Amino acid sequence: MRPINRIVLHTTASSTEATAASVLRYFREVKKWRNPGYHIIIERDGKPVYTHPFEKVANGARGYNADSIHVSYIGGIDERGKPTDNRTEQQKQTMAEVVEDLLGLFPGAEVVGHRDLPGVRKACPCFDVSEWLKEINLKQ
Repeated sequence: MRPINRIVLHTTASSTEATAASVLRYFREVKKWRNPGYHIIIERDGKPVYTHPFEKVANGARGYNADSIHVSYIGGIDERGKPTDNRTEQQKQTMAEVVEDLLGLFPGAEVVGHRDLPGVRKACPCFDVSEWLKEINLKQ
């Protein structure tokens, strides 16, 4: 297993009508990526879709992929395309469970938002990860 130092949280920055399948199709057909951007995509109903083996590198954050696991939720933009935290309660619950499970698999990994990585200028995941971790009482 490759060393994992961080769990990076993302939004797909897509319509809330998107699905994990449509996001994967976009990576493959539009971006022409061999590997998807995320290891896990959380659907609007809270269903986690495991899209890429943890042993393999995903294309979630340029320069930070070799030692990261990437988790994304469907949504993240409003009707005008502006960044917004529009996670459903089910997505929030699943994200908390997934992060807790990943911290069990990768003890000592840091949980961050994509926007928290040095040099990244994005709104992704459209919420403050450190504040959210406090809200759900998840210790790092």
